[in-house]
Amino acid sequence: MIDAFIFDFDGLIVDTEWCEFNAIAQQFERYGQIYAVEHFQQFVGSAWPKGWTQELIDAVGEPLDPVVLDAERRLRRDELLATAGVLPGVVELLELAQANGVALAVASSSSRDWVEPHLERLGLRSHFAAVLTRDDVEHAKPAPDLFSAAGRALDVRASKTIVFEDSFNGCTAAKAAGMVCVVAPNRITASQDFAHADLVVPTLAQLELETLRRLIAINMAS
Repeated sequence: MIDAFIFDFDGLIVDTEWCEFNAIAQQFERYGQIYAVEHFQQFVGSAWPKGWTQELIDAVGEPLDPVVLDAERRLRRDELLATAGVLPGVVELLELAQANGVALAVASSSSRDWVEPHLERLGLRSHFAAVLTRDDVEHAKPAPDLFSAAGRALDVRASKTIVFEDSFNGCTAAKAAGMVCVVAPNRITASQDFAHADLVVPTLAQLELETLRRLIAINMAS
């Protein structure tokens, strides 16, 4: 028996990270500069020492207004997001959960005012009994706090909970919380190390209930 499914948001439900990368890369292109995806990958799920606006200003070698640059980046990102749908397999897993009495939550290191509107826009918010964000905990991923808080909100057992993630930090947090972690990397996180995951899949599509039940059985026996 599986108690709960907990989903990350960015890069797992919607490919927001790819939209973010492209919005920044296009700002660099406007000034004749190249912004490599490999550079962006370093900062997914971690602190950004300098910030992309300062990197662009340094590369161009002339004063640019960082506020204007960031506003333009946000506008382009939102344009890209408006055309980005739910990633493969997410809706099917939600339906699988509801058909089998599995509780559902989102646990994201992003802010609530970022996650909730997107879930509403996509028609997914009503599926989730709880939505936990960085606003709800002291420490975001890779600390286990978010997943532990989601488990408490659902009143489920960690050992019988499956987390769906796309990043190294997210998987680290899920395992530290004592949960099973299934990773579906995206175009930004595909190069990360997922040796600590219980299962790595190309997408969340076609995941079978029996496979997920076996992961729970292994987790409880370990």
